[in-house]
Amino acid sequence: MKHLILAYVLAVLPVMPACAGSIALNGIAGGGNYNVSVTSFKERLFKTVYRQQFDFSCGSAALASLLTFHYEDNVNEQHVFLDMYRHGDQEKIKKLGFSLLDMKLYLERKGYSSDGFRINLDQLTKANVPAITIINNNGYMHFVLIKGVSDTEVLVGDPAVGVKAIDRDKFSEIWNHRILFLIHDKQELAANHFQDRREWALRVKAPLGTAVDRSSLADFNLLQPGNFDL
Repeated sequence: MKHLILAYVLAVLPVMPACAGSIALNGIAGGGNYNVSVTSFKERLFKTVYRQQFDFSCGSAALASLLTFHYEDNVNEQHVFLDMYRHGDQEKIKKLGFSLLDMKLYLERKGYSSDGFRINLDQLTKANVPAITIINNNGYMHFVLIKGVSDTEVLVGDPAVGVKAIDRDKFSEIWNHRILFLIHDKQELAANHFQDRREWALRVKAPLGTAVDRSSLADFNLLQPGNFDL
């Protein structure tokens, strides 16, 4: 795992945005020269969610995205990944990946209070804050960020594919009412970035209750095949 983490760090550092740049328009509108900034559609999908760099890093990417784009606390995936690994149960992480408990402890080190809740999507909408949760991605558990909820769709920040909208019934099927992980602090700030109409416009159409006991969060790990129903 040490070699894996080193490879991860070395790979992440030189990553540059793909397909962004400018186009030179010469001799248009009276012969002037213009440079027009261009952003690809694929890039736009990752404007408010970090793209995970490896199969095992969706948890750190989701948490970094939550802090950066919803709480205006700029951190990157690499920082979150390395911090959670250094402070976590490294043997367990090697086998199963990160858990929601790893995220909770990371947030505590940064001064945030957070918990997992067994609430439904309507309750999350009423709370008006984003949440991290786990969906079943073809038999593997995958961390995603819930950015908004409508009557028919769920707006998801997916570290693998970007911002997308999932049919609400389909989302309920792959989510299966698992824990929703929320930050207690700065709720007004988080509310300003929840249900953002600009993110809804960017989406790709995809084919508070009682807090869960702290120890239960350790059961929710990254990339563990199987059923997480409790």
